[in-house]
Amino acid sequence: MPASRLRTTTLAIAINAAFVAAALAQQAPSVAQLDAVQVTADRRSEDAKDVPVSATVLRPEYLDALSTSASDVRVLAGKAPSLNVESSNGRVFPRFYIRGYGNTDFTTYASQPVSLVYDDIVYENAFIKGFPMFDLASVEVLRGPQGTQFGRNTPGGVVKFNSARPVLGASEGYASVSYGTHATSSVEGAIDLPISSDWAARLSLLQQHRDDWVTSQASGQELEGYDDAALRLQLLFKPSDDFEGLFNAHARKLNGTARLFRANIFRPGSNQLVDGFDEDKAYIDGHNAQELTTYGGSANLTFSSGDITFHSITGYEGISDYYSRGDIDGGYGAGAFVDPTQPYGPGFIPFSVETAGGIKSLDQFTQELRAQSNYDGPLNWQGGLYYFYDDVQGESYDYDTIGGGALSGYDLTRQKTNSWAAFASLDYQATEQLDLRAGIRYTHDRKTFDILQWDRDSAPPVGGKTSGSKVTGDVSATFALTDAVNLYARAARGYRGASFGPPSPGVPVTVASPETVDSYELGIKADLWDRRGRLAFDIYSMDIKDQQLTAVGGTSNAVQLINAKKSQAYGAELDFELLVSENLRFGLNGSYNDTEIKDAGLATSTCSPWVCTVTDPLDEQGRAYIDGNRLPQAAKWIGNLNARYGIPMGDGAELFFYTDWSYRSEVNFFLYQSKEFVGQPLFEGGLKIGYSWEAGKYEASVFCRNCTDQIRATGAIDFDNLTGFINDPRIIGAQFRASF
Repeated sequence: MPASRLRTTTLAIAINAAFVAAALAQQAPSVAQLDAVQVTADRRSEDAKDVPVSATVLRPEYLDALSTSASDVRVLAGKAPSLNVESSNGRVFPRFYIRGYGNTDFTTYASQPVSLVYDDIVYENAFIKGFPMFDLASVEVLRGPQGTQFGRNTPGGVVKFNSARPVLGASEGYASVSYGTHATSSVEGAIDLPISSDWAARLSLLQQHRDDWVTSQASGQELEGYDDAALRLQLLFKPSDDFEGLFNAHARKLNGTARLFRANIFRPGSNQLVDGFDEDKAYIDGHNAQELTTYGGSANLTFSSGDITFHSITGYEGISDYYSRGDIDGGYGAGAFVDPTQPYGPGFIPFSVETAGGIKSLDQFTQELRAQSNYDGPLNWQGGLYYFYDDVQGESYDYDTIGGGALSGYDLTRQKTNSWAAFASLDYQATEQLDLRAGIRYTHDRKTFDILQWDRDSAPPVGGKTSGSKVTGDVSATFALTDAVNLYARAARGYRGASFGPPSPGVPVTVASPETVDSYELGIKADLWDRRGRLAFDIYSMDIKDQQLTAVGGTSNAVQLINAKKSQAYGAELDFELLVSENLRFGLNGSYNDTEIKDAGLATSTCSPWVCTVTDPLDEQGRAYIDGNRLPQAAKWIGNLNARYGIPMGDGAELFFYTDWSYRSEVNFFLYQSKEFVGQPLFEGGLKIGYSWEAGKYEASVFCRNCTDQIRATGAIDFDNLTGFINDPRIIGAQFRASF
C-alpha cells in the first residue's frame, strides 16, 4: 500500500476511533477501575492521557513476571509497541530500537539514537545500558524524538527506568526467589529503612544465575551460564516540604560466557535453521568468557521556592573491568583456506577467528540544572542547562585459535566526549479544551578519538576530532473532546552528533556526520467505560536526514560508519487495556512500522561469496546497493497480548492465572538483503499460575518463559560462514514472593 494511502487510511481510523471512544466514555459507571498511569515525558508526573507523546508504561507486576527467568533488559523486546531490543554481546550490550530506528553497531564507542535513562541519569555507553532491571516502580517507553527534555541521543525515543523510591517512616520491603530449568535462579529483594523523621533509605539487591547448558562437541567446553549480581542503595533526605535530596549508589558484577556464535546454522539459500539443529550443542574450539564490573551514583536535589521549583541532577557512571572473548567463526579446525587436510566444521569453515574486546576504563559525568514553574494560571514553563562528559578507553584483541589461543594483535583506543545544552519549554492552557506545548534546545558536541597503542602488523591509523551544534525542539497541541477523550498532534526534531568508528587492521578510523530526524504524530488517548478501559492510538511519520548506519562484517570483517542521505519511516501504534471484571484484566498493544533507506548511490560490502545469497543489485566492486531496503532489526509488526484472571478464595487469598504473548515479524540482520540473513518471525509466550494469601502478602507460583520453546536466530555474522546466535530457550520454574 502506498505511504500516502496508508497515512490517509490510518488517519480516518483515528478520527472514527475518537468519536467511538467519546461515546464509550459516557457509559454507566462501574465499581472496578483501572489504576491511573503516570508518565514523566515532560519531566513531571502527569496522567498519560494528558501527555502529547506516544508512550507505554510497564508496571511492576508485569516486570515481575518477565524477570522470573533471570532475564536481562532484552526481555523488553516486543513488550511495548515499536520496541525491539537485541545484542550480539549477550547481557552486557543491549541495542534498543523504537519505530525501527536504532543502530546495529557493536563496537566500544557505538552511538544509539534511542536513549536509556535510569533514575534520571542518561546511560550513554551501551556497556552500561545493560544494568539489570530490579525493584522498579515502572518502565516508560517514550516514542519519537525526546530531545527537548532528554538531552543525549534521543531522536528515536527514550526507554526510562524508574526505581522504587525510599518512603519516610516506612519499614517494609519484599523478597522474591525463583528457580527453574538449567538451575536458572533469581533472588531479588528490597527493604525500606527508616533512619529519622527526615531520612529514609532503601536497599535493593539482585542475584541471577544460570548453569552452563550448552556443550561444545569440539572442545567439551560448557557454555551459556552466568552469575549476575547488582545492588542499589538510595538515601532520601526531606527536612521540609520545600527541599528533597535523593542520593543513589549502585554497582553490578557479571561473570559468564560471551555471546555464543554457532557456525552454519542456516540452510544455504534459506533463513531456516538447519535440519536437526540442537540448541544444547555447539562446536567452538576457541575460548569463551565475559566479565563486567560497573558502578555509579547520583544526587537528585529538588528545592521549591514559591511558584518555582529548582532541580539539580548530578550523575557518575564508571566501568573498571570489562572483557569479552569469543570464537567468531563458531566452529572448529584451522579451516579449508588454512589447512584443508585437517578436520573442520560443522559445514564449511574457511579459517578460524577468535577475538575479544574490553574496556580499560570508562568514566561518565552528567550535570543538569533545571527550573520549572508551578503557577495556577494557564502558562507554565521549564528551562535549564545540561552538561555531559565521558572518557572511554577501549581494547581490541585478536587470537590465534590454532596456535593455542596466543595473542596475535592488540590495540588501545580512547574517545572523549564533551557536550553541553540549554533548553526551555512552555505549556499554555489556551482554553478549557486546548493545551499547547513547545520546546527548544541548543546542543553543542565535541569528540576526540586517539590511538594509544597499536600492536599489529599494519600501520597505526590516525585519530580525529569532531565538533558541531544543533537547535532542536518540538510543538504539540492537545484537544479534549470530552473529559475522558483527548486528541493530540505533535511535531518534533531530534539530533544525534557525529560518531567515530574504531579502526581495525587495514581499515581507518571512520566518522559519521550528525543526523537529524523530523517526526510528525497524530493520536488519541481515552479513558473508557468510567475508566474500566484505556485506549491510545497514534499514527506517525519520520524523515531522517544523514542517518548514521553501521556497515558490519562483509568480506573484510570490518565495522564502518556511513551516512545515508535519507531514511523514511511511518506507521501506527496501539495500546489498549480493559478491566473486564474486578478479577479479569486484559491488555493488547501493537505496532506497524515501515522503514526505508533512501539513497540511490549507497552501497555496502556483503557476505563472502561462499557464505550467503545476496538479493540486492551489485555495483562493479561487488557491493550491494541498499536503496529501498528496510533498516536492520526493524520489524514491520510487533504485538503483545497479556491477561490476568484471579479467583478469590476467601480470607484474602486468591488463585490467579497470568499470561503474556509477544510477536515480532521478520527482520533484516544487515543493511543489505540476503536469503539467509533474515530473522524469522518470533512468537514467545509466558505463563504464571499462582496462589497468594494474606491479601497478597505472600505468593507462590509456577511459571514458564518462552513456553513453546520456539528457537530462532536473532542475529548473525556474515564474513566467514553462516554463523548465527539464538534467543533464550524455554525456562520452567517456580517462584515464591513475600512482602513485609
